[in-house]
Amino acid sequence: MKGLIFNIKRYSINDGPGIRVTFFLKGCPLSCIWCHNPEGIDPMPSEIYETRRIGGTEYVRKKNTGRYYTVEELIEIAEKEKIFMEHSGGGVTFSGGEPLMQPVFLREALIAFSSLGYHTAVDTSGYCRKGDIESIMEFTDLFLFDLKHPVDEIHRKYTGAGNRLILDNLEMLVHSGSKIHLRIPVIPGINDDQNTVTAMCDYIKSIKSNGVEKISLLPFHRTGSAKYRKLGMEYRMEGCKTPGKERMDELRELFAGTGIRVNTGG
Repeated sequence: MKGLIFNIKRYSINDGPGIRVTFFLKGCPLSCIWCHNPEGIDPMPSEIYETRRIGGTEYVRKKNTGRYYTVEELIEIAEKEKIFMEHSGGGVTFSGGEPLMQPVFLREALIAFSSLGYHTAVDTSGYCRKGDIESIMEFTDLFLFDLKHPVDEIHRKYTGAGNRLILDNLEMLVHSGSKIHLRIPVIPGINDDQNTVTAMCDYIKSIKSNGVEKISLLPFHRTGSAKYRKLGMEYRMEGCKTPGKERMDELRELFAGTGIRVNTGG
């Protein structure tokens, strides 16, 4: 069996504890307007057009995004970095896109890495079938679970889907005793106003358990904006700016009121 992967990040320090290798699986059921990995949305291999100028001549190069890998190939890649993982308490992370768009391959990979003693993490939007996420729980040491907006209608407006399934899956993981790090993208004008932040904090307090170990506030950034042009996609966040340190510190204090450890960044 093979899985479709569009990026592999070695020496990753923002996708779980320690130094990690992060595998980005292609395909996502959501269409968040602030997505910084738009090449990961399409569940099939896609094309990017890169333009380079040499002197007065412009060259356009077509590049495919997405390659199929076996689990054995992923293990071979991770083994080369294992010494860094062992010394730092790291491991492997499966991200995306949405890794649970490829549930059978993901489960197979998690079983294999777990059997070799790797710490495993899955970075998920939670928008997936309950049975799929249940199928990987036994082999996932940590879930990096995204929370984007507490209001279903607004969540649907900016991501293309409602949040009920997401919240149901999160609550199922909480009740199962799974270890969870909540990851909240801070998007100015969309989910950083006082009412939304209060509602988010109230919700987190309502599901709080020892399994929810950390909240990470992830400030919006524009580093993926150039990818949209290369993919022939519209970039809809042109007027949005990265929130400053002062604002991120304010939000950190507010979320600290949940009684859960809070940091900014990964």
